[in-house]
Amino acid sequence: MSRRTAYFVSLLSALTIVASPRNAAAGVQPWIEIRSPHFRVLTNGSVDDGRRVAFDFEKLRYVFATQFPHYRLESGAPLLIFAPRDLASAEIVAPALVSVKGADQMAGFFTHGWEKQYALIRLDTMNTMGEAPVFHEYTHSILHMNVHWLPTWLDEGIAEYYAYTRFDGDKILLGVSTQRYPIISTGTPIPIETLLDVDESSPYYHDADKVQMFYGESWALVHFLTLTKGMGRGEKINNFFRLLQSGTDQKTAFVQVFGDFAKMNRALDTYMRGQFIYGVIPAPSGLDESTFTTRTLSAAETEAELAGFQLWRHEIATAVPLVAQALRDDPTLGFAHEEAGFLLFQDGRTEDAVTEFSKAYALDPGLYLSLFAKTMLSPIAKSDAADDEKAFRAALAAVLQLNPQFAPVYVQLARLDVKAGDLNEALQFSQKAEALEPWRAEYRLETGEIFLRMGRGPEAAAIARFVAQRWSGTDHNEAVELWNEVPADQWPASEALSDAQAQNSEKVTGFIESVNCRAQSQRMDFVLDHGGQTLTFHLKQGFEGGFSDTLWYGEDHFSFCHNLEGLRAVVYYLPPSDASYTGDAAEIDIRNDLPAPASTPTPTPATTPPPGH
Repeated sequence: MSRRTAYFVSLLSALTIVASPRNAAAGVQPWIEIRSPHFRVLTNGSVDDGRRVAFDFEKLRYVFATQFPHYRLESGAPLLIFAPRDLASAEIVAPALVSVKGADQMAGFFTHGWEKQYALIRLDTMNTMGEAPVFHEYTHSILHMNVHWLPTWLDEGIAEYYAYTRFDGDKILLGVSTQRYPIISTGTPIPIETLLDVDESSPYYHDADKVQMFYGESWALVHFLTLTKGMGRGEKINNFFRLLQSGTDQKTAFVQVFGDFAKMNRALDTYMRGQFIYGVIPAPSGLDESTFTTRTLSAAETEAELAGFQLWRHEIATAVPLVAQALRDDPTLGFAHEEAGFLLFQDGRTEDAVTEFSKAYALDPGLYLSLFAKTMLSPIAKSDAADDEKAFRAALAAVLQLNPQFAPVYVQLARLDVKAGDLNEALQFSQKAEALEPWRAEYRLETGEIFLRMGRGPEAAAIARFVAQRWSGTDHNEAVELWNEVPADQWPASEALSDAQAQNSEKVTGFIESVNCRAQSQRMDFVLDHGGQTLTFHLKQGFEGGFSDTLWYGEDHFSFCHNLEGLRAVVYYLPPSDASYTGDAAEIDIRNDLPAPASTPTPTPATTPPPGH
């Protein structure tokens, strides 16, 4: 389940600029597109520089193909790489950089979207390992499309290990020393037992005086386990990796594979203060960057591509004028209409959004996101009529024809089969979605829910326990909910599972009747139907809540202000400041429950009123 911070700002006035006079976005100059066998690069630098970026990514992809031969390397969320020539050009791509402290030192970054992925690399940093932060995040993207979960130290350690990959003529060097080497060679090591426990809420992951040692030592431990003879030159870490994916507790797996912690702490401490070795593999043969195709984009295409980067990074205010300008410059550009559709959807203007998605797909039948969005917003997506369900399946199949790895379609097909009562096929579709995006906890939990409906309680409980013990917050709570749905006599041996919730908070569940985002008062009112009783909760600006990965528009287009009516919400709340409302929400989790079979009435939450009512 994903988390999102809610800011209650309407886009209505901004979106009306589609029909307004020309604006600052009109000053954007066309960029150059370079295409290699697996990557697409946009640059306002030279063709040679753009080709070099694509060439380096091709070589890194080759590294993963050799080091992880059974991994998928192509995602359902295609990667687009921006290569601006300098800081000023980088701020054209990502205007928010202007307000970021230390932006002038930022060489690049990576955006992990659900539908699209973006990287940015400044060309003027290429000769000073400027690619390292982007290679780090690209490594995460490869790992996350292939495994269900990794402990934080291993996830970050592997990403750091490959971040500094160096290309040296006909050789590729792996395990080149991290820039954090001076810190780990002189600092106080983190005990491995502590390192293994670090997660995203830990001070070691956030505090400025701890995080550098955490990243450096995570790199060193992966380096030690991968390259040294005593560790079988990677054989042992692969065994450890397999145990983690099977569900074995990581400390148990660590001791089983590597030995006791005291011995390993001494060995790692010695290793971090010594001379690091590195691995060498041959560079790929037959890859010639001079064969990469190039073309100059039109002004409208450039504006739309820049807007896409900002839209999928949730920098909405700067994306809006770029989309407007692209549509003025070329009203027939389907991609710009698609972006306009998503901007309108996020503003709650669904009918206008459908119009834009329909235009986009008509202009460019390759735009599978427009086809998917207009299908999900059409009446057939909610209809129980046989002809409508058939049309819905056909439309989803058409999306898969355009992008067979687009996991959200398989989620929808699974839900259709659940409603039709075909749980066997629903399970196959759910597991396909899970295989394509294994890092999304909710996809795994949906498979567990289908197992439960099939009468396979122990398998459902095993999935619930796996997620609850490895994810926190809203993911954890939904896993506990699934666990509690399984009959207790089918639970595997386990510690008790319970919700994670704010101290002294109460819990209530219901279906969302309405949401009112009050931008002026920086407050949101959340109204629930709790078994026929209307409950109102207040939330403050900047509130963080969770929502199900299986919502069709997902992380990329989610808003707490719109498109939530009818969904179930679990609210953890504190007593109100007066009697005019139910309480102040400490957290809200948005659920996207599996549909009931067509012949079964949809269940409603218990009618027991919350405390104090």
